[in-house]
Amino acid sequence: MKYVDEFRDPDKAQRLLQGIRQQVAQLDRDKPLQLMEVCGGHTHSIFRYGLENLLPEAIELVHGPGCPVCVLPRGRVDDCVALAETPGVILTTFGDAMRVPGSQKSLLQAKAEGADVRMVYSPLDALKLARQHPAREVVFFGLGFETTMPSTALTVLQAAAEGIDNFSLFCQHITIIPTMKAILDAPDLQLDGFIGPGHVSMVIGQQPYRFIAEHYRKPLVIAGFEPVDILHSIWLLLQQLIQQRCEIENQYRRIVPEHG
Repeated sequence: MKYVDEFRDPDKAQRLLQGIRQQVAQLDRDKPLQLMEVCGGHTHSIFRYGLENLLPEAIELVHGPGCPVCVLPRGRVDDCVALAETPGVILTTFGDAMRVPGSQKSLLQAKAEGADVRMVYSPLDALKLARQHPAREVVFFGLGFETTMPSTALTVLQAAAEGIDNFSLFCQHITIIPTMKAILDAPDLQLDGFIGPGHVSMVIGQQPYRFIAEHYRKPLVIAGFEPVDILHSIWLLLQQLIQQRCEIENQYRRIVPEHG
């Protein structure tokens, strides 16, 4: 299949791995390179295809904050549980958020104890519930990066257009740029470069990352999610380090435009 098979080609992957080994030898460092993949989708692909085990020992992949559920504060879960346990409320959210533990219980545990917690695939599903239950308050617990924000915003606009007054939003959306700035400002993290997120970059483009190269002097390569994509992005990062460059590069040009 075009745009899939060619990026899973074992021969291409082997050639890239050979190139990566040669680049590592040129760097001649006394400690491993630390490259962070920011996106949880990249982390999934790295484990799925065993890429971490194929890379030289001189490269360490640091798994970033790209899963919004994984970085969900317990206090926000507690707030959701309190909302769900309020009489007359239907609390809706995505399935993976229901399992995140709060300080006392998860939403799934609250559901088991009698709270009306429902899994939805889209905020529009929550709005549909609000239409079906006009006497109940339907709350959608919205979370995610820039990729999920548009659907949440669209739902709010749709609710306003229809005059639905029993639908509300409990928002835990986060944006990637402040998140990355917090990582770069952390004194205990000494990263050498970033594998940039693909889906978020499709929304925001390349320009918002420029501060990473210009201010923090770290290279970033926006990458696709197939094994050849990820290996190619590592190759490009190493090439920058060898040439002592700090730039924002786009390996995922087939999907990510310059300006989003």
